[in-house]
Amino acid sequence: MGLKNMLKAANKGIRELDAERLVDKFIDLNLTPLGEVVVRTKVKVCGEVKRMTMKPRSGIPSMEIVINDGTGQVTVIFSGRRHIAGIEHGGCIAVEGVAYREHNSMVFLNPGYTLLPHAAE
Repeated sequence: MGLKNMLKAANKGIRELDAERLVDKFIDLNLTPLGEVVVRTKVKVCGEVKRMTMKPRSGIPSMEIVINDGTGQVTVIFSGRRHIAGIEHGGCIAVEGVAYREHNSMVFLNPGYTLLPHAAE
């Protein structure tokens, strides 16, 4: 990293640096960026798990994760699940399904998913 790049990095905020890191991490997978997801269209996206919560939905336990790829973030909901082996905070996951809007958030409900290796960095 040259001096010019170091000075640029010093002037950027943590969120900007994290977004750049994530974009660089997932660019080679050639999947739809989260910032370009269109509602009611089947897409395959990926991102890093930023948040995990357990929230009952209509009385059914549901695992909710928020993933981010540097261009945007989406919420992924797995109904009827309290835990999914391999999904952990900071891990990477690809999901495939149809997104919808819920309270100004993009949401995938029970999508197909693939765990991505940590070494993909």
